[in-house]
Amino acid sequence: MKLHYAGKYSGNPDDLPYLEHEPGAVKFKEADNAAKFGRIIAVLSIVIVIVLIIISWIRAKDVFFSYSSLFLYILTIIPHELLHAICYKDDVYLYHDLKNGMLFVTGPERTSKGRWIFRSMLPSIVLGFIPYIIFLINPKFQTLGTLGALGIGTAAGDFYNVYKSLTQMPKGSWAYYHKYDRYWYMPEKLEAQQL
Repeated sequence: MKLHYAGKYSGNPDDLPYLEHEPGAVKFKEADNAAKFGRIIAVLSIVIVIVLIIISWIRAKDVFFSYSSLFLYILTIIPHELLHAICYKDDVYLYHDLKNGMLFVTGPERTSKGRWIFRSMLPSIVLGFIPYIIFLINPKFQTLGTLGALGIGTAAGDFYNVYKSLTQMPKGSWAYYHKYDRYWYMPEKLEAQQL
């Protein structure tokens, strides 16, 4: 993996690195622009965080919010994207789009369905679920609980991608980015075997 800092996303999908289409590629049915995607994810993120904080309050039965964990969360924003990036085999590009509240990585690489889903989930596992589960097991780790709740909530975009992958990609399919959009396809060898 070779990481490139690409700076501010211009909003023009033509400026993103991309692969040419595979034969028979199918575009994911999803939000078609950054602003719409940002709105969907913001609402989903808020709902997730509220639910997790309610669960945490029930478990800990005292004040749950921790300023230290909020500070730690801010420090994990870039590591979140780096965890996505390490799942790439080749070039990967880090962009920010503060107007739409996003920091993201993308790269011109074809990926199996399993790897595509793992790449989406890795940051929420490491920075969200693990700290949150530690807190649920032992409520004295409230900082980890807050960090985990925020880490899970802010991975809403990743969960959205995983949901779209699980519901749209057939077994054995591969995925890739083409500009801003995501596509899946069946590798030719698999298609030939199915005929």
